[in-house]
Amino acid sequence: MEIPVREERRSSSSAGLLPQTIALAADDAIESGPSSPLLVKVSVFETEHETTKLHHAPSTLIGETTGDADFPPIQNLSDAKFVCMVESSKLWVIAAPIAFNILCNYGVNSFTSIFVGHIGDLELSAVAISLSVVSNFSFGFLLGMASALETLCGQAFGAGQTDMLGVYMQRSWLILLGTSFCLLPLYVYATPLLILLGQEPEIAEISGKFTRQIIPQMFALAVNFPTQKFLQAQSRVGIMAWIGFVALSLHICILYVFINVFKWGLTGAAAAFDVSAWGIAIAQVVYVIGWCNDGWHGLSWLAFKDVMPFLKLSIASAVMLCLEIWYFMTIIVLTGHLEDPVIAVGSLSICMNINGWEGMLFIGINAAISVRVSNELGSGHPRAAKYSVIVAVVESLIIGVMCAVIILITRDDFAVIFTDSEAMRKAVADLAYLLGITMILNSLQPVISGVAVGGGWQASVAYINLFCYYVIGLPLGFILGYKTGLGVQGIWIGMIFGTTLQTLILVYMIYITNWNKEVEQASERMKQWGAGYEELEKIVT
Repeated sequence: MEIPVREERRSSSSAGLLPQTIALAADDAIESGPSSPLLVKVSVFETEHETTKLHHAPSTLIGETTGDADFPPIQNLSDAKFVCMVESSKLWVIAAPIAFNILCNYGVNSFTSIFVGHIGDLELSAVAISLSVVSNFSFGFLLGMASALETLCGQAFGAGQTDMLGVYMQRSWLILLGTSFCLLPLYVYATPLLILLGQEPEIAEISGKFTRQIIPQMFALAVNFPTQKFLQAQSRVGIMAWIGFVALSLHICILYVFINVFKWGLTGAAAAFDVSAWGIAIAQVVYVIGWCNDGWHGLSWLAFKDVMPFLKLSIASAVMLCLEIWYFMTIIVLTGHLEDPVIAVGSLSICMNINGWEGMLFIGINAAISVRVSNELGSGHPRAAKYSVIVAVVESLIIGVMCAVIILITRDDFAVIFTDSEAMRKAVADLAYLLGITMILNSLQPVISGVAVGGGWQASVAYINLFCYYVIGLPLGFILGYKTGLGVQGIWIGMIFGTTLQTLILVYMIYITNWNKEVEQASERMKQWGAGYEELEKIVT
């Protein structure tokens, strides 16, 4: 139980200054005592020897702050530099391993396609459709569902309720496994669905067969994603990077054995895909059980409590993320119906590929800033949450501008990596300025979305995404692309306009955010979602 303790300080000078009263937590000041408020009077000379456990919010230069207290207001350039240094180190310690892990996961998909490409062009097209349409759909939806865990685990960890992290993770496992069963028809009936979407029957048949064979991979994601969020909330991200690297290395070996040695063809590729996915999931679970004793205390019936409210937050998170993923997928579909679809789709795909590699870094920053904001709100540190957002946004914007400048400088040359066609390279060069703008926007948008997840704003952002993307961006892109003769550039301009509007609205939301109120809401959320925390604490102790 926290007992309010008051410390009364008197200046040693003869000026007769008024005493300064500072509220402290009793467990920071005393070992035990009565439940009534205490008044502890400490002179300046006694503090150093008799009350070394007293900690209070700093009121001097930020460079002198230590411990877990919130930042005081920035008063000069030195303070700003110190905040930037501290928050940058905290951000990149989390973001870099996550980004590397995402690149490794991206590599699992890429190497699967590379090995399948040596089987045949038809098989490559079929696998590419399976991975980009069905698998990506389930990937995005499950990842979005698991994003609710970023909010709850992050704030619970910041609030010191580490015992509840394992319960939240188990609750998310239940919800994602149930969601996977709901997504099964997409896999089972992939062939007729792809034919309905206009794919050639031969390609759809092969793609449907491969899709059914990778059903185990979907269930692996239902275990993988909540475990990732559990580890991210505690900044245990180094192990994720190592697991991703080992999994990618083993995946390449397994692909070679199954396809080149055993001659299993597409079945071997699917088997390798499933084995690698479950290898990652099992390795993370083993680490959690063996080395995360603070947050994991075994299976608990508390995982079945408050499932419906948890499900609502998970669905809001999924809708928020999927509206973004589907928005960028739709531009490819619209482009495919232009007069010269080969050049249009090819040039756009090259630009999106480049943008995707840059996006891997910002997905890492997205996860990192979500962890930072949720941790600080849970800890009751509004200024630290605010400053972490500012540092992340500024640094991401700088990286985005640098990438855009590089693209513009090399606009006539970078497409040679992907194609030898002069016409295709010219089309890519014509789109380079739009790619540069998109890179700048994509340096901000994922970071701001991460702030939204960390603060628990998923439902509000879902409505904003729906309006900006599907009411404004897509219709405008359709009009510019098909009615004005701008073609693929018109479609992309519409998309950029929708993304810009969404980014500006979210920036304004962050600008007017009352971070003290966000701390209060995080505290209320922990009381609501932490039902059973006392019960679990008794079991643990």
